[in-house]
Amino acid sequence: MSNPESRATASLKRLVVVGVGLIGGSFALALKRAGLVAEVVGLGRREATLERAQRLGVIDWGTTEPKAAVAGADLVFLAMPVGQTRTIVQTIAPHLAPETIVTDAGSTKQNVVEAFYLDLPDHLARAVPGHPIAGKEQSGPDAADAALFVDRKVVLTPLPENDLEAVARVTALWAACGAEVRTMTPQEHDRVFAAVSHLPHVLSYALVHELAGRANAETLFDYAAGGFRDFTRIAGSHPEMWRDICLANRQTILAELDEYLSELAWIRALLMSGNGDGLYRLFAAASEARNRWAVAREQATEGPE
Repeated sequence: MSNPESRATASLKRLVVVGVGLIGGSFALALKRAGLVAEVVGLGRREATLERAQRLGVIDWGTTEPKAAVAGADLVFLAMPVGQTRTIVQTIAPHLAPETIVTDAGSTKQNVVEAFYLDLPDHLARAVPGHPIAGKEQSGPDAADAALFVDRKVVLTPLPENDLEAVARVTALWAACGAEVRTMTPQEHDRVFAAVSHLPHVLSYALVHELAGRANAETLFDYAAGGFRDFTRIAGSHPEMWRDICLANRQTILAELDEYLSELAWIRALLMSGNGDGLYRLFAAASEARNRWAVAREQATEGPE
């Protein structure tokens, strides 16, 4: 973003963040740090959360009134749980100026695209769906981090109706946050992330829930160590957010669950038959694939020297 022309293209007079938690707050802080936004307005459901975000410097002021928030906005960033998408889009639609760009951070995209088509039919040129691939278990404005998106991927799923300038501006803003921007179709996005994000969260929640319901749960958790910590880390994530993601992408997640259940059935059969060679081959193949991914990811993050 050192190019003055690119900075001028990305620069915002007013950014409206709907949902001032981890993702929305981090986006605001990153653009503030880059010097690309003059004013950040938070739109949310709870006055206390908005006041906290203001005290932390995440936003300049906040409101629960959509009309007051989006008036004169250059960009509206939807960063609330995806289950609220239709309601929020319907609420802000009457107050959007023709030039205002609307983009989002939803972990599912087909439902967001549907909301845009249904509720922003006259604003599709400026409605650009997106998804930053970043996060942590903490939530709320206290979790906001200006560096959250550095060296992370952001997927945009542009609509055929999108204005190229609007897509370019959203791309430039994410680049200013330190992110690498890629594009997919909404369908491809939801298939990919059902496998590598949504399914792992479901499995992590399921294991913790099952163990916590046992009579000896206290003893189990007392002896849980590194393996349990690593596998269940994401079960500490925001429950409302992940409930909404699972419901929004449920058909694809169900297909992924069926694939996983087939794999578990195969492992069960290997255990039942005492097939050590089969277990070794499965574990070795998985270990190789996982280590290959980890090395490639580390190299991509480090980049060329």
